[in-house]
Amino acid sequence: MRRTPREWLSLQIAKNPRKIILGAIFLLNVAFFMVSALIISILSPSTVPYRGFWASVYYTVTMVLDAGCIEYVVSDIGKASVAIILVCIFIVIIGMIIFSGAIIGYVTNYISDFIATANAGGRALRASGHMIILNWNSRAAEVINDMLYSDHPETVVVMVHEGKDEIEQEVKERLADTVAKENAEVLAQARKLSFPASWIYIWRNQMRNRVTLIIREGDTFSTRQLLDVSVKQAKAVIILNQDQQRIPCKYETEQQKQELEKGNTNLIKTLIQVANMTGAEDSLDDQRVIVEVSDPGTQLLVDRIIAQKENLGKNNIIALPVNKILGRLLAQFSIMPELNLVYSELFSNKGAAFYTKNASDINRELDLRDYMSDHFFALPLTTMQTRDGEKCFLMAEHESHMDLFDAAGREKTYETPLELNRKYEFDRTNIIILGHNSNIDSIMEGFVSFGGEWNYQDKEQIARHGTSEVLRITVIDTPENLEKHDYYRKYPFVMQTIPATVFDQERICGAINDSLDLYENDTSVLILSDDRVSQDNLDASVLTYLIYIHDILTERMAANPSFDTGKLDVIVEILNPKNYDVVSNYSIDYIVISNRYLSRMVGQISEKEDIYEFYRDILTYDQQDSDSYESMELYIKEAGKFFTKLPGRCTRAQLIRSVYDDGPEDNKSMLLGVIRKGGDMTLYVGDQRKEEEELRPDDKLIIFSNH
Repeated sequence: MRRTPREWLSLQIAKNPRKIILGAIFLLNVAFFMVSALIISILSPSTVPYRGFWASVYYTVTMVLDAGCIEYVVSDIGKASVAIILVCIFIVIIGMIIFSGAIIGYVTNYISDFIATANAGGRALRASGHMIILNWNSRAAEVINDMLYSDHPETVVVMVHEGKDEIEQEVKERLADTVAKENAEVLAQARKLSFPASWIYIWRNQMRNRVTLIIREGDTFSTRQLLDVSVKQAKAVIILNQDQQRIPCKYETEQQKQELEKGNTNLIKTLIQVANMTGAEDSLDDQRVIVEVSDPGTQLLVDRIIAQKENLGKNNIIALPVNKILGRLLAQFSIMPELNLVYSELFSNKGAAFYTKNASDINRELDLRDYMSDHFFALPLTTMQTRDGEKCFLMAEHESHMDLFDAAGREKTYETPLELNRKYEFDRTNIIILGHNSNIDSIMEGFVSFGGEWNYQDKEQIARHGTSEVLRITVIDTPENLEKHDYYRKYPFVMQTIPATVFDQERICGAINDSLDLYENDTSVLILSDDRVSQDNLDASVLTYLIYIHDILTERMAANPSFDTGKLDVIVEILNPKNYDVVSNYSIDYIVISNRYLSRMVGQISEKEDIYEFYRDILTYDQQDSDSYESMELYIKEAGKFFTKLPGRCTRAQLIRSVYDDGPEDNKSMLLGVIRKGGDMTLYVGDQRKEEEELRPDDKLIIFSNH
């Protein structure tokens, strides 16, 4: 959206008040000199040799800078009239006494007040099409960081109760780190090119920070302060759960946790106020209000507010169940660790991503195969009914790629003979969970959902695997937390629970070693980070667990150099992105920054609301008692098992369409890419006809299907 001069000035005053004042002082001095010079030029007699406007400008400047120059000015003018002499004296008085003294003193005080007011957020902000973030938590910086990959400049206004300086420093460091890393990659690629192609590559691909960030301290449910940040003209308003404050008293900390589990009253107050304002007639159309919800009590109240306050066409309110989403993600990563690589790119604005398009724009019959016959730059995934009509969801590298087509492509054949394994099944998965967080119940529900769809059904399967359960889970946690969850007895896939604190190395390492010795299949270790501790203690236990696992792998490699370290898939959840570099030193393949996933989802939903329905669907498996497979999900499937016979070398366009065509009507599979051994991922974006593919049995296929 193009900014008006008034909006630009308002944003610059809020962001850089000192520069605006400096510019105003400069313009005031220029205007004073110009007016004074004009008067002298008019009053000067025609016989004066140095007559004219620009000569008068010179005289004016010299008199203001040095009052003694008035004698030389009068001498140059000649026999000046009394009027000119009086004007010169008057200019000196104004320039050196009144302006340089009283006016500058007054302006100095005004500047101080102006800067203080701007920094404190006391001035109304004139903006439109911007994003507003209310409250702050460990996910917020990632929402802003992902905007660096936007195709156009972004404006973000953050309103918090306190801590403006710390938040500003946190975001600046995060953005600077991302820009530096991206530009380092661009520079590395440019070095492979010759001059001047390398300079052109750098100029086109270098990342620039085009995010305008304004942070204000204030009351998030104050009508006046919300109006001051132009809440009615924002494209999206994101209401976050406030991070738990550091409280010295342990009793008060526990009491605060219990209160938050019952419901978040401050969040409800903020949502009601925002909903009233964004739903007004004078507000921008199609505003998105995204609110984080982390407990059932708050969810119930938010649902009621949506029913009462949502004004479709004006404000669309989306409740984001934080714990449920993160729980489902971590459950899927534990079962299929490679999904972390896939979601890491597709959930962000960088590289390939999910896009939405009106289903009627695809074709009238909503035939995805018909779309694929002449579109080779985007993959149609599914169609869904949303609040804004029926939408088609696609994967592409750029939004514009959805409309690229080749009419002549219909005349060509992209078929290659192959046959899919219609009875594909997952091997029994062994999972060890270390620690706990507030999402643990949602993680378990994710396992229940997966088991409901993939548990072994017939007698032959059950006899082969020894049980109907496709999952075999061990939970290692403190005695207090195990007792709180009744030792997870209601989940039949939890085979054992081991009480142990983070420092019980012998028990923890013993359980992991037993799994490696007893089970032929890979073992996934899910390390959870407690999100209910203070900010200073976030991810502390994770590092301790990593030391134990590193020791296990080191000892096994020393005893058996041929030991396959791939038998142990470690999924590490960290909450603070600053700890990423520390964790990565342990050569862990799957580091899950859980807050980053949710932040990227929030950012994408703020741009395209319909994508939320798609995310909710792919993170949810079908219910156990479902008669048919309806929900679509992303799966990681072994190529050697997915095909009864591996296809030969062919183009990606051939492979994608052949896989789709061979699937049964009620379970079409869309091949999105492949992950080679070692973790090298390739998503099928760009022109699918140009690249060829030859699959190997141990390749992991990225499949989008309903089973």
